Amino acid sequence: MKIGPLSISPRTIRNLRKEFRSSGLARIGVVLVVVIVLAAALAPMIAPHNPRTQDLDRAQLPPLGFTDTEQQTRTEMVNGSVQTVTENVTVNATAQHPLGTNSLGQDILSRAIYGARTSLLVGLFGTVLAAVLGVTVGLTAGYYRGRVDDALMRTADVSLAFPSLVLAIALIGLFSRFQADVAIAITDPLVTTGVAGSFREALGLPTPMPETFVLPTVVILVVGFVNWVWFARIARGEALSVREEEYVKAARALGASDVRIVFRHVLPNSITPILVLATIQVAAIILLESALSFLGFSGTTLSWGFDIAQGRDYLSSSWWIATVPGIAIVLSVIGINLVGDWLRDALDPGIEGEGGM
Repeated sequence: MKIGPLSISPRTIRNLRKEFRSSGLARIGVVLVVVIVLAAALAPMIAPHNPRTQDLDRAQLPPLGFTDTEQQTRTEMVNGSVQTVTENVTVNATAQHPLGTNSLGQDILSRAIYGARTSLLVGLFGTVLAAVLGVTVGLTAGYYRGRVDDALMRTADVSLAFPSLVLAIALIGLFSRFQADVAIAITDPLVTTGVAGSFREALGLPTPMPETFVLPTVVILVVGFVNWVWFARIARGEALSVREEEYVKAARALGASDVRIVFRHVLPNSITPILVLATIQVAAIILLESALSFLGFSGTTLSWGFDIAQGRDYLSSSWWIATVPGIAIVLSVIGINLVGDWLRDALDPGIEGEGGM
């Protein structure tokens, strides 16, 4: 299989298949990732309710299998005088909201499904941006060495000196100073074409669903600028090694330009560790996006981090409001990291696979 200057050899495909068959953890990771991706892509079709619809009469309903007790206050006439009576009322779960509702009566499961969209989009686009920036800087530094290498990598070292979250918040503040859009609304094709509506009517699910979803563009830019240094360090190390290979020297002797050598020889032979790092960085960026959402910097309310922030004031009474999105973050990060481990074990011949469960 060949994609532009990059190619996937039959041996690599065999290694991927062999490691996948022998590793139970790899299969678990792939299943988790596939489920989360499908849930995010088909959110308008499978979400039980509109995630933005509020129903205060159904606020803080517990998940199925749990009950909750809340205090209700009412007034009544006792011996000719009005008295306030407080009593404990048991709140039962309902199948209409299998994972319960939040303080505004919004369905937790629907919000978790839609929150997967935000996290995955930020994770994917942020990783692509970080990879493009980091690999470009790293290959340039490693190939030319000398002063170019010193200047570029010292810049990377300065970036690494700042904690990721602190640097991300500072960059968001910088973008806000220039009045950059925090987020953009994207039309949901499944809703506007009527596909989601027809599917939901066939299943008897309530309609309509949100016609747009928010893509936090500034957050994507920020996480890309924060995480490019890891790609730069990996790409630089690979470039330093590959540039000394005989086929690179032969290409240079035949008059090939530096750009051609980098894209035809250095980059394809450095792609394995970059690909593995990219997989792991998706999980890291999802965690960073959740932290930014928790602090209120995401630009969208349909985010796992935002829901955790909304539920922190109800941990003692309605624990599920923050727990469900927290579990979603944990499962997505575990799944992506397991896939990254599978790729590492299959693509790096120097590492023995861990085998299956």
